[in-house]
Amino acid sequence: MRTPSLALVLVAGIALTGAPDSARTDMAPKAPDPAIPDRSATFQPPAKEAIPPGPYGDMVKLGRDVFRETDKYARPFVGNALRCSNCHLDAGRLADSSPMWAAWVAFPAYRDKNHHVNTFQERLQGCFRFSMNGKAPPYGDKVLVALETYSAWLAQGAPVGANLPGRGYPRLKDPPLQPDYARGRIVYQQHCALCHGPDGAGQSAGGQVVFPPLWGANSYNWGAGMEGVNTAAAFIKANMPLGLGGTLSDQDAWDVALFVDSHERPQDPRFTGDVGETRRLFHNSRWSMYGQTVAGHVLGSGLTPAAQTGAQN
Repeated sequence: MRTPSLALVLVAGIALTGAPDSARTDMAPKAPDPAIPDRSATFQPPAKEAIPPGPYGDMVKLGRDVFRETDKYARPFVGNALRCSNCHLDAGRLADSSPMWAAWVAFPAYRDKNHHVNTFQERLQGCFRFSMNGKAPPYGDKVLVALETYSAWLAQGAPVGANLPGRGYPRLKDPPLQPDYARGRIVYQQHCALCHGPDGAGQSAGGQVVFPPLWGANSYNWGAGMEGVNTAAAFIKANMPLGLGGTLSDQDAWDVALFVDSHERPQDPRFTGDVGETRRLFHNSRWSMYGQTVAGHVLGSGLTPAAQTGAQN
């Protein structure tokens, strides 16, 4: 029997917007919900219309276009149906959605993932290799230069080296209960499947991906940061469902993240030939499902025929 999946982690490359005031029936002032991040207190990037004219502005625009339509403007380096803006919402502008203005000022930086100091371009290369399930553009490639220029433009006025509020995804405390697949499936069906589909394969319209796939052959691979249940839970809690970030309980976010990351996806490009050894080297975390057995299937051992289209038997 097919188990529908969790559609929560990546969002389509569109801006996050809430309902307009005119849609509210209760116009009385409401107290802030402590569960929803206060994004007004964070660094604000330049207005979208403020890109300057000339060669520099042209490169900023190209970086923005790569960010929003990665499959079109960086096609040789993309191996799935995702875009940069699926994990970095509002084209990398939104606080608590791993905004690019906060990332730019934090590099160069040491990363545990590859055990050395990374430049910003190297960090971008990793996104193509893992999240995009593709190949890294070479240093100096126009795609990397454009993305770096766009990020630097977004970070105008931000202090270099600062750990800015809104960077990354807000870290969640450990869940009250151990994350659970069955509970997560219910959360997915109630809050995620409408956009991402009951099989987690996402949705397209007019040949364009509107809501990204969350597992299966067209999603992020096992080397991506989103394969960590803790990372996925943090993203979901702050940003999902789209436009309603902060409305899921912490437990629901943990449960649905486990559900999503308990489905097969493309292999980690660092795969040694042995799932157990690859887990020991690269996934030695209680929050990684790689190498774990779900419904009799060892995750990381390969996509089943059903999973090739987004579903797992």
